[in-house]
Amino acid sequence: MRPRFLLDTHVLVRWLTESRRLSKEQARIMREVTRRHEPVAISAITLLEIAVLSGKRSVPGEPPVDKLLGELESHPVVQIVPLTVEIAAEVAALGRSLRDPADRAIVATARVGGLRFLTSDERIVESNLVPVIA
Repeated sequence: MRPRFLLDTHVLVRWLTESRRLSKEQARIMREVTRRHEPVAISAITLLEIAVLSGKRSVPGEPPVDKLLGELESHPVVQIVPLTVEIAAEVAALGRSLRDPADRAIVATARVGGLRFLTSDERIVESNLVPVIA
């Protein structure tokens, strides 16, 4: 089964650690895909973002980065989408429409894969670069 949705980094982390912080629509979709054992996609760049962010802050109650990454690797519905030449070309085509290179790579992944993007990032929502579920 092919994924229909791509999760932004913060949506993924919230889903795994604090699902009450998801929007109502995001929570509904995640309940649905989990119940149906339907895959959801994350960009390989998300793994890098998690690793980098874990070094910048330590939040009590959040799982250690190695535990979180290990959970992603074996999670039954999470599908990691690698960075490809096609995605890199899409990043270039987006230009500087988004300042953060990781955001550009993740949005490009959604665009190339024809995936709906779960995010709460207002810059991405307002950019209209990809169909968003906020």
